[in-house]
Amino acid sequence: MPESQKESGSALQKAFLILDALFQSETPLGLADLSAQLDLPRQTVHRVVRQLEDLDLIRRDFARDHFSVGSRMLTLSLNAVSVAWRLAPMRAVLKELVETIGETCNIGVLDRDEVVYIDRVECDWPLRLQLRPGSRVPVHATAIGKLLLAHLPSRTRKRMIHAAALPRLTGHTITDPDDLEAELKLIRRRGYATNSSENVAGLIAMAVPVYDGAGRVVAGLAVHAPDARMSVKQAEQHLPTMRAVAAALQKHIVELQEGASHQELRPADAEAAPAD
Repeated sequence: MPESQKESGSALQKAFLILDALFQSETPLGLADLSAQLDLPRQTVHRVVRQLEDLDLIRRDFARDHFSVGSRMLTLSLNAVSVAWRLAPMRAVLKELVETIGETCNIGVLDRDEVVYIDRVECDWPLRLQLRPGSRVPVHATAIGKLLLAHLPSRTRKRMIHAAALPRLTGHTITDPDDLEAELKLIRRRGYATNSSENVAGLIAMAVPVYDGAGRVVAGLAVHAPDARMSVKQAEQHLPTMRAVAAALQKHIVELQEGASHQELRPADAEAAPAD
């Protein structure tokens, strides 16, 4: 961080830098970690961290006195992501996919032990499962959920699997942590996930990963349908189309990320901002 920004950056800017560091990290960070990474005085980091914690924007890991993103910040992030996904041209891409396949398609992200649908386009068939954007579904019994679990860091994934309840929702739900881990390894190896009546009896789904500009899996793109109209095997025939759409979505994500980076505060902006 440039000296001019360290000295004159506003409290809001420093809070943004801390939140950004926590979002980027795969593990909770301590005050010393944040101070060294951001090149800010530890006393300053401590003061801003306390304010963020009071607002539930970050949360403390009391076992190690480290910090990670809090529930309120996650909610704000999901709302922002949902708005961005529903904006053209990404919405148009999803609508075109539904027209091509003829079945409902959705995009979901991971929120702790659930999947949140951030966008969804319904098919025209009268027989369909209707869920709105913002709906939450189990992570262990859905194609998107298993896909996103499979791409988590190994330690994080295993901790989540063994801590989660993994309730049985149908006769096909995977409820044993070891069996689920084996399924996730298969998903990571073949690059897509399927769901055959694991969440809702008679409903199948297939999901492929959506990447950001850094090559990280940030969402899952899924198609689902009643098994009376489409089998898992038939869904797998749409893999090339699904992957092409996921690549198009990645392109739009990169454009959004580049646009956001251009909006970051410049040193001149920081000097004009009031110091904390």
